[in-house]
Amino acid sequence: MKLEGIHHVTAITGDAPRNVEFYTGLLGLRMVKKTVNQDDPTVYHLFYADERGSAGSDITFFEYPGVPPGRTGDGMVHRVVFRVGSEASLDFWQQRLETAGTKLERSNGSLVLSDPEGLDLELVPDTSGDEPLLAEHPEVPAEHAVRGFEGVRAYSRAPEESTKLLEEVLGFDPARDGAWAARGSQRGGFYRFDAPPGERPLSGAGTVHHVAWASPMDEHEEWRRRVDEAGASPTPVIDRFYFRSIYFREPSGVLFEIATLGPGFTADEELETLGQGLSLPPNFEHLRDRLKDVLTPLPDPRADLEA
Repeated sequence: MKLEGIHHVTAITGDAPRNVEFYTGLLGLRMVKKTVNQDDPTVYHLFYADERGSAGSDITFFEYPGVPPGRTGDGMVHRVVFRVGSEASLDFWQQRLETAGTKLERSNGSLVLSDPEGLDLELVPDTSGDEPLLAEHPEVPAEHAVRGFEGVRAYSRAPEESTKLLEEVLGFDPARDGAWAARGSQRGGFYRFDAPPGERPLSGAGTVHHVAWASPMDEHEEWRRRVDEAGASPTPVIDRFYFRSIYFREPSGVLFEIATLGPGFTADEELETLGQGLSLPPNFEHLRDRLKDVLTPLPDPRADLEA
């Protein structure tokens, strides 16, 4: 039994319109679901992914309007790494991002940048052999489009304390450069620790809330049992309508989720219109009229691109 790499990464934004503009307009992802945080439905939960809203491609955000910037530190994911097609793709993105005024660092096989609120992102050429998870954008050629997650990097003062849970319980395999690889039959992704800065970590805009790992539906309960028996205190299985989830903290302090591969975002929308309207799971539908006055008005990114 193996986890199928990263399911999604969820971060925090204080400015949803700017967030939409960056991830759909500049990075060329598709907004595949505009919904709410199911633990606080007054807060947006925005999902950006490939054309199909595939697990393995969606970076997601909770919007807390005006929340101050956060500060990454010990026990936090500090960088999200995406795949692109090739070194030529890095050339394309360097030119596109610099033209947009985005600061970046280019090294051999890597392009590091930050989103408008300071979340560190990295683009690397894809050598995985996994299916590319591509979104369509009129300004981004398919051969250079973002192809899904490669991995995440976190800070930890004592990475050795996480080894037992990662390897013996979650089935991660040791990989190069002190990283671990979570690879199933279809996809994989890495998890790596770096030495933390001295400053105290602070949750806020531009910081990662949690990283979710992907599980087939029929293995989800077994993953919960394993984590529970290892003493990591997982939550019960929570039905998020679009997938089912368990949450727990690994020993570094990073919040992990194991999320199922399905039912998926077409559970309440047609594929062609994903993300265009506000989607609410059935048990939140009664809040729709009230949420219209609470949630930040957002554009339809696809309509803007086609205009």
